[in-house]
Amino acid sequence: MPSAASSPEDSVPATTGTVTTAVPARLDRLPWSRWHWMIVIGLGTVWILDGLEVTIVGNVAGRLAEEGSGLDITAAQVTGVAAALYVAGACSGALFFGWLTDRYGRKKLFMVTLVVYLGATAMTALSFESWWFFLFRFLTGFGIGGEYAAINSAIDELIPSLYRGRVDLIINGSYWLGAIGGALLSVVMLDTDIFPQNLGWRLSFALGVVLGLVILLVRRHVPESPRWQFIHGRAEDAEELVSSVEQQIEEEKGERLPPPAGEITIHQRKSVGFGLIARTVFGRYPRRAILGLSLFIGQAFLYNAITFGFGTILTTFFDVPTGVTGYYFAVIAAGNFLGPLLLGKLFDTLGRRIMISSTYLLSGVLLFGTAWLFDRGSLTATTMTACWCVVLFFASAGASSAYLTVSEVFPMETRAMAIAFFYALGTAAGGISGPLIFADLTESGVVGDTALAFRIGAALMCAAGLVAVFLAVKAERRSLEDIAEPLSVAKPAASSGSG
Repeated sequence: MPSAASSPEDSVPATTGTVTTAVPARLDRLPWSRWHWMIVIGLGTVWILDGLEVTIVGNVAGRLAEEGSGLDITAAQVTGVAAALYVAGACSGALFFGWLTDRYGRKKLFMVTLVVYLGATAMTALSFESWWFFLFRFLTGFGIGGEYAAINSAIDELIPSLYRGRVDLIINGSYWLGAIGGALLSVVMLDTDIFPQNLGWRLSFALGVVLGLVILLVRRHVPESPRWQFIHGRAEDAEELVSSVEQQIEEEKGERLPPPAGEITIHQRKSVGFGLIARTVFGRYPRRAILGLSLFIGQAFLYNAITFGFGTILTTFFDVPTGVTGYYFAVIAAGNFLGPLLLGKLFDTLGRRIMISSTYLLSGVLLFGTAWLFDRGSLTATTMTACWCVVLFFASAGASSAYLTVSEVFPMETRAMAIAFFYALGTAAGGISGPLIFADLTESGVVGDTALAFRIGAALMCAAGLVAVFLAVKAERRSLEDIAEPLSVAKPAASSGSG
């Protein structure tokens, strides 16, 4: 019997037919174990890299624009054009790799996407012209976007339903651990007493490559999703993998596992076409589609428009030196991480609808308040940072719940593509236009312009929160197959519909 850490997906040729399996119920009734920690560490740590990437770029924007940096580029180009290209790459990568993830499996793609990220980040560190920097910011985002689809699919399919909400939120929130590291790292790397002006920012990107290589080594031991295996003609591999995990956990806990709650009978298939995916998402689940788009557009505009340029706000309006903006951003990043960490459990207990709507609405209202204080000149660099820390404590939990929502409310066969689609469309709406608009507003040096950007982000967050009040799905502590019946199920349940 193979170990749980092995990759047996190629051990038996894929076949198609009708199978009855208890794999989903067996996975959902597992207690938390060392095996689950391995999944979290192997897959979740990529968000730390994403946070490191985005924060480093935001904090080194001022330095890159200075004469002697080694690049002929302006701060507005870094926080505007380069940021938009990074997000455009992430959207493109999510769609491209999302389709491949549903077709060829989670494991293959979460290895490939990480390699793409590593190569592009290494090339960014070697930038010698602005076009080179722009190109590899796009390709870095391309790899990160593919990670979102592959990783969120695998996490939700491997984590027991009792813990799925909090684990998904904390993993997505770990982005901000990377942001803290990137912010503090930029302080050291931008210190010209330590590193030359044209070298420190390059070493910042190089560190991302080193961390990525470590994650790549850990990720080799993360298995394929058994849920993907039994639907795609590898039922025997799925049974062997789950049996191995059960044996490990029984030995770890010293007691027998309870029997699974039930079985599911499905028609196995090798792939799902785009037409069927579109009909499923928009025809069978239109209310969930509206919910997903609303959540992603709201959080994407707020984060991609505002946090990309936070360092510029500090230097433009509060005369904070570029070399110390990282300290301020580290405080904000800490608030962002604490949100999912401390509120995550409530998404599994109080429920998705209450928590999603309340975090979106509360962060939006607080952001309106911050914009008002900023516009009337009542804030300093320190109090501005404190306001943002409170706003983003709630916004971060809400933003993470957007990924949780679209990864659990659509059928198994469409999961990665659904994540990719909503991430790409929502992020394109807020994440491409946002940085471009926000860079112009910030560069103007007019307080009212920047306050306007804050109000737009706040309005979109509040609008998404109101949508969640009416459309959020009560997915807490329910199996994925119960929330959205697989398209391959042999006898579709009469209760499946457009909720």
